Amino acid sequence: MTNLQLLEIVIWAMIAGFLILNLRRVLGRRTGQEKPPPPPFAPKPPTTERPDNVIALPTAARTVDEDEDETESTEQTPLARELAQIRRLDPNFTEKEFLAGAKGAFEIILHAFAAGDEKALRPLLSKDVFANFRTAIEDRINAGETMETELIGFKKAVIADAEMQGTVAHVTVDFISEQVNVIKDKDGAVIDGDPTRIIAVTDTWTFARNTRSSNPNWELVGTESSDEV
Repeated sequence: MTNLQLLEIVIWAMIAGFLILNLRRVLGRRTGQEKPPPPPFAPKPPTTERPDNVIALPTAARTVDEDEDETESTEQTPLARELAQIRRLDPNFTEKEFLAGAKGAFEIILHAFAAGDEKALRPLLSKDVFANFRTAIEDRINAGETMETELIGFKKAVIADAEMQGTVAHVTVDFISEQVNVIKDKDGAVIDGDPTRIIAVTDTWTFARNTRSSNPNWELVGTESSDEV
């Protein structure tokens, strides 16, 4: 191999390395045009493909919480009767899919509130709840404070109440979630919370949806929080 051929190999290797490095930078960079999270209550598209060596079994609904009452199987309680009424007006409604959507909405709302992201909050909240959230965000900004929230997971998420008001369904969910919450002042000093401590937080949220609407999303119409465990 001549010196000229060796030099060409070295040059091409350097060019390839440069291209790979820049490709990694581009792929790992957030451009601000990433797709937003999908609507939490939107129906999941059915999966039509499966490996040839997989035998189809009867579909089993995913368990949302081990303590969840199987209210779909009986109408003996007031809650079960109200849920049955919702299903009669909205045949697509199931408790398990609703709870999965409620948990997704909880996570989106929690992080959007901490980040002060009103655009993400608006479609998920009723006008009154949005106004309350906006006031809290503005108060935090005016005080020069920032909030950092990390949702570790859910210890519990169950339907606690349900009722029909005309064609509008209201479903209340009790959440117990594990979170890390910190509030910092304008200098970045922690003034509330502990970044190393996971706390259990109990929230009761009520969602509402007009069963005649083609929009599958539910709005958060009421919130209650109890002391941290």
